[in-house]
Amino acid sequence: MLSSTSEPLAKPVPSPRLPRKFGHYLLFDRIGAGGMAEIFLARARTDLGGQRLVIVKQILPALAAHPEFAEMLVHEAKLAAQLDHANVVQVTDLGRADGQLYIAMEYVEGFDLNDLLRRCTKEKVPLPLEFALAIISDTLRALDYAHRRMSEDGAPLGIVHRDVSPSNVLVSFDGQIKLCDFGIAHANALVEARSVNAPDQTAEALRGKAGYMSPEHARGEHVDARADVFAAGILLWELIAGKRMYRQRDGSLPLLEQARRADVPPLPDKGMPDAPAIEAILVKALSKNREDRYASAGAMLRDVERYMSDIGLVVSPIRLGDWLVASLGSDIVLERRRRQRAAEALELGPPVRLTPVPFRPPTLAAEPAVTVAPEPPALVVPAIDPIAAPSTLAPALPLAVTPPSAPASRRISMLASLVGLLAVALACFYALRGP
Repeated sequence: MLSSTSEPLAKPVPSPRLPRKFGHYLLFDRIGAGGMAEIFLARARTDLGGQRLVIVKQILPALAAHPEFAEMLVHEAKLAAQLDHANVVQVTDLGRADGQLYIAMEYVEGFDLNDLLRRCTKEKVPLPLEFALAIISDTLRALDYAHRRMSEDGAPLGIVHRDVSPSNVLVSFDGQIKLCDFGIAHANALVEARSVNAPDQTAEALRGKAGYMSPEHARGEHVDARADVFAAGILLWELIAGKRMYRQRDGSLPLLEQARRADVPPLPDKGMPDAPAIEAILVKALSKNREDRYASAGAMLRDVERYMSDIGLVVSPIRLGDWLVASLGSDIVLERRRRQRAAEALELGPPVRLTPVPFRPPTLAAEPAVTVAPEPPALVVPAIDPIAAPSTLAPALPLAVTPPSAPASRRISMLASLVGLLAVALACFYALRGP
C-alpha cells in the first residue's frame, strides 16, 4: 500500500479546450472529475467505419505515474472487462495516450443516482417507490453477478466493488440501471489507504465515499462481498428516507468515523405499505457484524423482490425511462446532443471564416462614346428585261443581307415599291403600244 509519507495526490489540472483529440477518441464534453480521474464524453470510430459514444476516464498524472497504482489499475480493468451483464457498465479499452493513462467504458445516457436525487430535490419531484426499488434490485443483480464471476478455469475472480455509491449507479433514459467502476474499485483502495493513514494529505479522495462504507471497510480491514451488501443497504435506506443516512454537519463526527461506528438511524415514516417488511431487510443488510448480514447480494435481492411481489409492485423500465425524460431529463439530452453535433461538425474540418471587406463607394466611369454604325449599302435591283411580261419575270437570286436598322429598312422598302410601280408602268406601256 501507499505509505503515509508518499507525495500527496495532485489536484486535477484544467483541461485543454474541448472538443479535442485524445488518442483515437474525440473528447467533446467534460462530465466531471474526482479524486482519481477526469471524466469525458467522447466519440470513437469503430473498425467498420462507424461511430459510437464512450466515457473516457483520464487517470490523474500523480496516480498514473505511481507504479503500484498503475499495475493494480491495469489488473482490475482487465478483470472488469470480463464482466458482461445487462446491469454492468462494460469496460471497452485501457491504455495510454498523450502520456496519460485512461479507461474507456460504455456510455449510458441519463443520470447517475447522485445527480438524479439532486435534481429531484431541486425540482421538488419525489422519486416513486417502485422506481427506488427497481434501482436497488438491478444494483443487487449487478453485484451478485460480479461476486459470483468465475475465470475460464473455474476459479472465483473474487471481485468486490468497494465503491457502491450513488455516483456509480447509472440510470438511463431507457429505464436501464447499470453499475459502473468495477475497473478501478480495487485500485481505489490504494487511495483510500493513503487517506486513512494521512487524511490531511488526501481528504479529497474520500469525499462522498466514506458515507457508503461498511464499518470493516472504514476501519481498513479486509473486505468481501458483504461490504457491497452494506453499501446497497445504505442506498436503499436513503432512497426510501429521501435523505443521507450519514450526514456531515458542524460539530458532528467526520463521515469516516460515522462509517466505522455504523450507527444506523431509524427509517423515517413515509407511509410505505408493509413498512415492517422493508425495515427488516434494512436491519439485516446494515448489520454492524458482517456475519449477521446477507451472505450475498443475491440473498438480499430475493427479499427485495419478495417484498415488491407482496405489495403488488410491477416495475417497467419503459415507465421509468418515460418518467425520467418527462420529469427531469429533456434539457440535459438537448444540451448534450448540441455539443455532440458541434464536435461532429468540427471533426469534418475547420469552419469557414468570413473576412469582412470594407465598403468602397463605386467609381462613376465616363460614358462610352456612341459609335454610329455606317448605313448599309444601297440595294442594287437587277435590271428587268423590258420585253418580258411581268408573269414571266425570273426571281432574283437570294441575297445574304444583314438586317439593316429601322430607318434604313423604311427607305429600302420605299425604293422597292417605286421600282415595282415602274416595272408595272413599263409593262402597261408596251402592252398598249402593241407590236
